[in-house]
Amino acid sequence: MDALTLQRAQVQVRVNAFVRSVYNWMAIGLGLTGLSAFYVANSPEIQSVIFGSGIVFFGLIIGQLALVFTISSRIYRMQASTATALFILYSLLNGTTLSAIFLAYARSTITNAFFVCAATFVACSVYGYTTRRDLTSFGGFLMMGLFGIVIASLVNLFFQSNAVSMVVSYIGVLVFIGLTAYDTQAIKNMALTQPADIDAGAVRKGAILGALKLYLDFINLFLMLLRIFGSNRE
Repeated sequence: MDALTLQRAQVQVRVNAFVRSVYNWMAIGLGLTGLSAFYVANSPEIQSVIFGSGIVFFGLIIGQLALVFTISSRIYRMQASTATALFILYSLLNGTTLSAIFLAYARSTITNAFFVCAATFVACSVYGYTTRRDLTSFGGFLMMGLFGIVIASLVNLFFQSNAVSMVVSYIGVLVFIGLTAYDTQAIKNMALTQPADIDAGAVRKGAILGALKLYLDFINLFLMLLRIFGSNRE
C-alpha cells in the first residue's frame, strides 16, 4: 500500500467514525425524546401542569428555542460536556411538548408516520452521503422554504385553515427531505475537513452539532407526515 492510499484510508476511517458518532448522538436524542413524550402522555398530573397552563407550555417552547440557538451558535465556545448536557436536556424538553401527539392522534397513526419518516430519512441521508453532486447551492432555497413554513404556520394560528395546514405540511415534507440530504452532505464535508490532530472534545462538539441538525430534520419531517397521514382521535 503506497503512502497516498494509506492516507486516504486513514481519512476514510476518521470520516466514518465521525459520521457514526453523529448518528449515535442523534439516535440517543430521538430515544430520549420518545421516552419523555411517552412518559408525559401517560402521566395525567404532568399533562395538567404542562398543557393546563399556557405559561408553562410556551415557557417550554421558548426554552427549547433558546437551547437550539445556544447550541448552534456557541457550541465551540463551551466544553464538550456542556454541549452534550444541553443536547440531552433539549431532547427531554422536546419530548414533554411532543407528548401532545399521543393525545391528538391514534397510536397506530403515530407508528405508521414514524416508520414512513424513518424510511424516508434513511433514504435521503444515504443519498446526501453518497452523491457526488454538490448540494450547497440548495441551502439558500431550502432555508427560504423553511422560513416560509414558519411564517405560514404562525399566520395560520389565527385563521385555523385546514387547507393551508395541509399545503404547509406537503411543502414541509419536501423542505425537510431536502434538508436531510443537505445536512448529511455538510456533516460529511465537516468530517473530511477536520485536521488529523483535532482533539476529542472538538470532535464531540462537532458530532453534537451535526446530531442536532439531523435530529431537527427528523422530528420536523415526522410532524409534517403525521399531520398528513394522521386522523384525529374522536
